[in-house]
Amino acid sequence: MSAPAPRLVARPLIPERFEDLEALFQSRGCSVARNCWCMYYRESGGAPERGPGQTLRQARREAMKALVQAGKPIGLIGYRGRIPVGWVSLGPRQDYAKLARSPVMKPVDDQPVWSVICFVVPTDYRGQGVATELLAAAVAWARRRRVNVLEAYPIDKPGRVGDDTLWFGARSMYDKAGFEEVARRKPQRPVVRLKLA
Repeated sequence: MSAPAPRLVARPLIPERFEDLEALFQSRGCSVARNCWCMYYRESGGAPERGPGQTLRQARREAMKALVQAGKPIGLIGYRGRIPVGWVSLGPRQDYAKLARSPVMKPVDDQPVWSVICFVVPTDYRGQGVATELLAAAVAWARRRRVNVLEAYPIDKPGRVGDDTLWFGARSMYDKAGFEEVARRKPQRPVVRLKLA
């Protein structure tokens, strides 16, 4: 009988942990993350400006690194021991410029909220509750930062959903964490909230 996995500990992304984020995004099953660098929803228009010979992936990595170095609340890395096993991107909704124009995720009202945007869990750690633990850590972290409302945009499909479509997390995970639906503009994409204050 194998020993249970060590408890996940979540830490905010700071410059000293940037290499751990890189290691996560380079892991098997994380090709979307290493192309996006969790910057897609932060971009207001098209792709970021690129230097000569710079790829979109490199430009987004540099943009993410700049945000981290500026001390912005970007998200949490989940560790088991010293091994990074997952990532959750969250922060003030206004930091995610594309949400304002999204037909599915646009603001429900003008209330200040923080948004949980995506989860990244390498293939080797899926099916072990990493995303659920990261969501609990995100709730606790937001509460410590005196956030009043946490908002998310999960996938709500019956039956088994492919891992490659669950970047936003499954609705059932948010239900178990106490989030409540506040809008639904597309059949399988609710907007859910958790009041923290």
